[in-house]
Amino acid sequence: MRIPGPAPLLLAALLLATTACSPDTPAPTPPTARQAEPAKQKAPAKPAKRAAPAPAQVTIGGEDAAETAQRWQPPAVVIADDGVAQARRDANKALAGDRLYATAADAIPIWLALLERDPKDRQAQAGLAKARQRLLGDASALLERPLKQREAVAEAGEMALVLLTVAPDDPKVRQLQSRVELAQRVIAYNRAGEDDLRAGRVGEDGDGAIPNFREALALQADSPRARQGLAAAESALIRRAEAAARSADFTAAGTWLAEAAKVRDSAPTIDDAFERIESIRAQTLVRLRDQGLRDLATPQGLKPAREKLEDALRIAMPGDPVVAQLRERIELATHYGSFRPRQVFSDALRDGGRGPQMIVVPHGGFQMGAGDSELGASDAEKPAHYVRFERGFAMAITEVTVADYRRYVQASNARPRATRRGHSIIYDERSGNFTRSSGVDWRSGYDGTPAIANSPVMHVSVRDAEHYAMWLSEQTGRSYRLPSEAEFEYAMRAGTSGRYPWGNEGTPPPLSGNFTGGEDVSPSGRRWFNAFVGYGDGWWGPAPVATFEPNAWGLHDMAGNLSEWVADCWHASYRRAPADGLAWFNPGCRQRVIRGGNWANAPEQTRAAWRQSQDSDTTSARIGFRLVRGI
Repeated sequence: MRIPGPAPLLLAALLLATTACSPDTPAPTPPTARQAEPAKQKAPAKPAKRAAPAPAQVTIGGEDAAETAQRWQPPAVVIADDGVAQARRDANKALAGDRLYATAADAIPIWLALLERDPKDRQAQAGLAKARQRLLGDASALLERPLKQREAVAEAGEMALVLLTVAPDDPKVRQLQSRVELAQRVIAYNRAGEDDLRAGRVGEDGDGAIPNFREALALQADSPRARQGLAAAESALIRRAEAAARSADFTAAGTWLAEAAKVRDSAPTIDDAFERIESIRAQTLVRLRDQGLRDLATPQGLKPAREKLEDALRIAMPGDPVVAQLRERIELATHYGSFRPRQVFSDALRDGGRGPQMIVVPHGGFQMGAGDSELGASDAEKPAHYVRFERGFAMAITEVTVADYRRYVQASNARPRATRRGHSIIYDERSGNFTRSSGVDWRSGYDGTPAIANSPVMHVSVRDAEHYAMWLSEQTGRSYRLPSEAEFEYAMRAGTSGRYPWGNEGTPPPLSGNFTGGEDVSPSGRRWFNAFVGYGDGWWGPAPVATFEPNAWGLHDMAGNLSEWVADCWHASYRRAPADGLAWFNPGCRQRVIRGGNWANAPEQTRAAWRQSQDSDTTSARIGFRLVRGI
């Protein structure tokens, strides 16, 4: 709502000025004042007649639309010839009682009536001057009154009309008239702004309360009402911002708060509102996070949890830790279920024992196989290809031990392959060769002598390993299996990409594994013909599991100790190999794959990409296995 232009009072003042007496005229002659009777008609003295005031209307004509403006019309006062003295006394009494102009019994109408009888009446002139000064002071005081301004300005305007009638050329009167007009315009703008606020037209779009209050301040910079109006407009915008925040629409909340910040300069209320909105944001994010975490605890909760994350990301500021926590938990659930990377655990068995210790391998991708220029690589290790695991998996920290395998055999009455046929391949210390020996099975060590409990189990075929995995799955209610070839190489590399699991250098780091070292010596003093120069691990034959340092992902003996069965069938190259890390398996295949170097391998067979074909019935002192488990 916008108010009209100049106030009607200005037009009234201009019209009054055109009808006023010239400066030489002692006093104006009111148009409707009744003249005293001529002296020749002696009338008995009568009390002064005091009539009610009758406001007059002034009409402005012309080509423009007609406008009317109110002016003051003095109440008619009749003074008889013998009533002048009494009229003077009445006027002085009215002045003393601060009754100045409202009725015929007030000071100014009586003084005007006396001057109408005698323009040179000095007492009337002096009394009228006092009344005028009194009226100027009263009007000024009204304009400065902070409360009930509308009533005060209206009364001051009425006094200004009286003064314009009495003394139209007095500069102080003109100044008062201007102040009244200004105050009227300020009030009109403030009232328009308040009406807009009540109607919900705050004015952020340039039409409403804010422009009106600013117009008022442009006229009167210290207008408390206009300043309060702007504060109220600012509060209305802040309320909109907070309502939007409570509805989780923080984009709209930011927009409304930005509009509120434009209303007043450096208002502390904006900072307070920002803190409240940020508090609402934080509470909303905590609520979404907690709901998402509860979703993740349910079997089908991943999708609703992701929806909560989307809602949180839409309203969060960049880098919010609460959202990061929910994202991390969803990421973990997506790739690891209820586990976390590098977590170590073992499943309980139904017979009261524990399964092998497992560690969660991080999800991710790697370049599998050997590069075209890799020294010692075979065609079977090519072409190198990218494999990605969208979900992590758990892998046994060590090779399956003799003790682990004994629990299975005793619980299931199993008869592994070497036990059934009565022989396996061992290392013969006398000849220095690997030979078939009778009476050797899973209970035997690399040389056919009884194996210790924490030695890696050997002399088992790939099917023996798969049967153990099936038994362990039944015992735990979890899915255990042999690792795929891709899983094994990925876990062995543990984030590296060199020729060897430890990098491109030909000599292993100290204590990194059980390899064929030039410093190793057999019980009878034999040394390796082809070995890592300068390396010695102190073992001739497999070492107990976890004797050496784990790799970066916490896995022991991936590149040494024993080579290990994997789930894949043998393929002469990686052409058309799976890119998702699953085992490349053809039902009924006889040739299987072993991965990882062993205690009796040549150095080039310890490379990360090395692979070899083995018949599925093979049992040997150089081959063992470990399992993986789905998570």
